[in-house]
Amino acid sequence: MRSFVRVAERGSLSAVARELGIGQSTVTRHLRELETAVGVPLLSRTTRQVTLTEEGSRYYAHSVQILRMVEQAGDAVQATRRAPAGTVRISCTAAFGVRHLARLIFAFQDRHPEIGVDLSLTDQRIDLVREGVDIALRLGPLADSSMKLRALGRSHRLLVASPAYLAARGRPMLPEDLAGHEGIRMSNVAGSDRLVLHGPDETRHEVAFAGRLRVDHGLAARAAVAAGRGIAPAHRWLVDDLLDRGELEVLLPDYRLPTVPLSMLLVPERAGITRVRLLADFLVTQIGCVPGIEPSSRIPAA
Repeated sequence: MRSFVRVAERGSLSAVARELGIGQSTVTRHLRELETAVGVPLLSRTTRQVTLTEEGSRYYAHSVQILRMVEQAGDAVQATRRAPAGTVRISCTAAFGVRHLARLIFAFQDRHPEIGVDLSLTDQRIDLVREGVDIALRLGPLADSSMKLRALGRSHRLLVASPAYLAARGRPMLPEDLAGHEGIRMSNVAGSDRLVLHGPDETRHEVAFAGRLRVDHGLAARAAVAAGRGIAPAHRWLVDDLLDRGELEVLLPDYRLPTVPLSMLLVPERAGITRVRLLADFLVTQIGCVPGIEPSSRIPAA
């Protein structure tokens, strides 16, 4: 049944075989035995794809619930004998994962040594169910989703540049001055050719933001601004150590960039599993330790 559910979600026998660490012939045998047991075809196979039959769709929905109950039953029994165990799969935007999430996971595993964590770093919005992910951390607004959402907080951003760049090009004193500077932009962020800042009196300023360098990774933007290639709007958590060492300086401190939401998504069918719940709860409590993240618990209600 587990093989069937993952094949239905991934649409590929070979991908599921690799994921489960078994041969593709074993996955094929599991499916054949399951279809023989239920007496109807559950999957339609072609040379290019595997899809659910009408009966398979109904069987899949029940199977997901059954497997969740089996896992929760195992958790309940094991809780009386030993510490929580198993593996949690988590996906996170790459720069945040490298800079901060990894060390939080280390601390979690020190507290729960029997729980394994499979960390995947990507800036792509993946399908959690298809990829077998339990938890995902996401920066930015989210589209409507069937996933369970936990708001973690807001990420504060700053305009930064290196002392060398400022010595060569001068320091902007007003938002309008940015038009004469090199901007380091994110190619995978919509609208990165414009900057919106709010002044001390909450006046909104929207200015053009151009430059010769665009990157699609936060760590590349960090390296570029540290190397003096231009001015960048950066999450504080991305550059906090460079600011502390004086390798970057904050520009236009009386103006602020809009904050960005940081959210946790959980697959509903797996959110109640003990090891998943423990990691999710741990991250919620520890997220306030990350520089520049204002936890949701501290944000005043609108």
